[in-house]
Amino acid sequence: MDLITTVPTKSIALLTITLGTTIFFVLFLQPRTFSPNPDSMARSFILWLHGLGDSGPANEPIKTLFTSSEFRNTIWKFPSAPSNPVTCNYGSVMPSWFDIHEIPVTADSPKDENGVLKAVQNVHAMIDKEVAAGTNPKNIFVCGFSQGGALTLASVLLYPRTLGGGAVFSGWVPFNLTMIERMSDDAKKTPILWSHGVVDRTVLFEAGQAGPPFLEQAGVSCEFKAYPGLAHSISNEELRYLESWIKTRLQSSS
Repeated sequence: MDLITTVPTKSIALLTITLGTTIFFVLFLQPRTFSPNPDSMARSFILWLHGLGDSGPANEPIKTLFTSSEFRNTIWKFPSAPSNPVTCNYGSVMPSWFDIHEIPVTADSPKDENGVLKAVQNVHAMIDKEVAAGTNPKNIFVCGFSQGGALTLASVLLYPRTLGGGAVFSGWVPFNLTMIERMSDDAKKTPILWSHGVVDRTVLFEAGQAGPPFLEQAGVSCEFKAYPGLAHSISNEELRYLESWIKTRLQSSS
């Protein structure tokens, strides 16, 4: 079941759709199959970045979907974006990782590269702290929805080391091709999962489709999954696949 929200004016579209989206899916959990050897799994870290106008705590129910025993040693973090004026909402101040100039977001929308790079520094600081705590970088996964998905992409591509993966949900490429020159060879080895609803009217499907060709030029592996009938939200199907996708990439402690 997908959550589709319709709003009357452009100024509140992205804010309205992002709020509370992920909590909805907790109500539709299915029994899960557990793997037998959880103690062989090393510590892992999943960082979730929310969309415009949302908050970290509102997204915390996502972790309850990850019931496989491989995640018993997983540390989750759901940070909240700082409050900033947002151009697409006529300068209204709200939680925002960087500025968004227009809604709907298209493949050709203006990009706030300076704001993105500032936000990336904050994400890298969170990753660095986890690495310093002893987590293998290849057991670190950055995931995000909408604006958080765009920031996820920028953060993993500009991190100096190979991470376990980056998962982009209904996001877009938040910078230009010139940014490829700043990507390290190790960063280009981080796999990307990109999921996008075909009927998304907030971040257009074309904006998502522009991701794989960009990543191909950068030499980055990307798995793109289109979800027919899904608007600007996250479905249970997407999150179940994310769980499986991460499980296959987790490194054991041995």
